[in-house]
Amino acid sequence: MTYPETLEYLYIQMPEYQRVGHLAYKPGLGNSLRLDAVFNHPHQHYKTIHIGGTNGKGSTSHLLAAILQQSGYKVGLYTSPHLVDFRERIRVNGEMVPKKYVVDFVKKYRERFEPVMPSFFELTMEMAFLYFEEQEVDVAVVEVGLGGRLDSTNIISPDLCVITNIGFDHMQYLGNTLPEIAAEKAGIIKPHTPVVIGESDDEEVKKVFTVKAESENAPIIFAEAVLNDFSAHRADDEWIINTHEYPDLKNKLGGFAQEKNAKTVLAAVAELKKIGYRIPKEAVYSGFAQVVELTGLKGRWQVLQEKPKIVCDTGHNAHGIRYVVEQLKQEKYNRLHVVFGMVNDKDITSVLAMLPRQAVYYFTRASVERALNEKTLAREAAS
Repeated sequence: MTYPETLEYLYIQMPEYQRVGHLAYKPGLGNSLRLDAVFNHPHQHYKTIHIGGTNGKGSTSHLLAAILQQSGYKVGLYTSPHLVDFRERIRVNGEMVPKKYVVDFVKKYRERFEPVMPSFFELTMEMAFLYFEEQEVDVAVVEVGLGGRLDSTNIISPDLCVITNIGFDHMQYLGNTLPEIAAEKAGIIKPHTPVVIGESDDEEVKKVFTVKAESENAPIIFAEAVLNDFSAHRADDEWIINTHEYPDLKNKLGGFAQEKNAKTVLAAVAELKKIGYRIPKEAVYSGFAQVVELTGLKGRWQVLQEKPKIVCDTGHNAHGIRYVVEQLKQEKYNRLHVVFGMVNDKDITSVLAMLPRQAVYYFTRASVERALNEKTLAREAAS
């Protein structure tokens, strides 16, 4: 098979959540464990760091990967979904998995994995784990796909767990209240494994995390508490962060959400150093400054062009869109044009209510089954 034929096979034979939604969702770890056994548990041959949460887990994963790379580690990075190229999901030191590897993986192992009937996510995760083993990475940063407790990635035994925040998303799978959603996210907390909690404003959510950590004898670190000297301000399209340990730290990810993500990452770095990771101060500075170049991160308040200024952002739920809208309030413009699309299982009403009224809107529809029809979206926006 060619590379395009291989991708077509993966998409058609194995339902992908980003395309078809609930039809691809397989709750439970049984299938993931069976598939992992087929490949002899490749993730057991290197260290792992597990990143969950509602929003910010992609940015947090990329920032940690960049810092670890700059510390001299060979780093695997598994994230989802991809924006343009499937191979964005699987990287080693920022380089995407080769097309030939994807083709050869399916060709070589098809007869072994097909009887398990894996989902698209389960198989791509296992492809990543095997690739990382073959590349002899020192550590892999693994982003949760959906939820936590029943997510396919929850078969790993990480050195550190990170939960960025809790917001309303995927309620049909995770629950309708923040404590219910938090309980699912807290499912990645492992016995005797430190867990860093990014944002923890809600006391009920905080209690869910604390109770779960205590039941697992897992040290729990709240970023807000350990970084009480943290301050940040924006300059142009970047953040300038100041702590006692990291004065004048420049975060090139300039979106409003990145202030919170930076705090989470610094708390995670401190914890990694406690458990033996060698992370020099210079690596933190260069990791934050060069995260895009080092890891290929896209779509986080990404400036595509100046004059006129064109920005793209992957905010995809009410929590994420709120940050995008706050960012827009800081921008100077004569006329705002917004190209906007959604999928059909999001809280459309809440998201549309946040968007600025003084703008020209171009409603669009992605070429996936799960995408909301652009005419329906326009009608909802006008109502």
